[in-house]
Amino acid sequence: MNIIITGASRGIGFETAQLFLKNNHNVFCLTRNTETLETLTFPNLHIIATDLTSTESIDKAVAFIKSKVDAIDVVIHNAGSIVNKPFEKIDYQELEIVYKVNVLAPFYLTQQLMHLLGRHSKAHIVNISSMGGFQGTSKFAGLSAYSSSKAAITGLTECLAEEFKDKNISVNCLALGAVQTEMLEEAFPGYQAPLKPAQMAEYIYDFALKGHQYYNGKILPVSSSTP
Repeated sequence: MNIIITGASRGIGFETAQLFLKNNHNVFCLTRNTETLETLTFPNLHIIATDLTSTESIDKAVAFIKSKVDAIDVVIHNAGSIVNKPFEKIDYQELEIVYKVNVLAPFYLTQQLMHLLGRHSKAHIVNISSMGGFQGTSKFAGLSAYSSSKAAITGLTECLAEEFKDKNISVNCLALGAVQTEMLEEAFPGYQAPLKPAQMAEYIYDFALKGHQYYNGKILPVSSSTP
C-alpha cells in the first residue's frame, strides 16, 4: 500500500512510519526536518522535505508523489504545531503558524491528493487531533491556539466524510491523550505520560489499515490519561 504521513521526523509520526516501512508498505514522509528519517535505510521510504505552512512546498511534495505512484491508500495528517502562552500574549504570527500546520495544511494537502485517493481500493484519511480539541474535555490555560486548531480538524473530519461519501474515501479522526513526546513536554513541562510514542503508533498503524471498515466521519478519543 502507498502511505503518506506528515510530521514523521519525531515522536508518534516517526514510530508510525517505521511500522509501515517494516511491513513493506511504500511510505512518503512529508516533514520539515529530515535528519532523523535519513538514518533509516528502508528502500520503500521516500523522504520529502516539506514546509507545511507553504502551499508551494506542498505542491512540490504532491508532484513528487505523483511521479512515483498513481494511487494513495492512506493519508495520516500527523504534523502538529503548538504554542504554550497565555491567550493575550499569543501574537498573530504564532497563531497563523499553528493553524497553517494543524488545519490549513491537512485541508490543502487533501485537496491536492484527491485524484490519487480511492482509485484502486477504499482510501483512508486519518486526522490526528488531541483530547484538548475534543468537545467537553478539560481545557488548559496557555493552549488556546493549539486546542482550538485541533477542534477545527475534528470538524473538518466530519465535513470531509460527507463530501467524500460517494468517492471511495473514508475520513476519521483520532483525538489522542497524553503520550510522552516533545510536544507534550512543551505543553506540560515535567509531566510523565503513561504511553510512549511507539505504543500509540501501534494503535494508529492498525487503525489506519482497518478502521475505515468500521468508521467514517468519526472523532474517536484514544486516551488513557489527559493531563
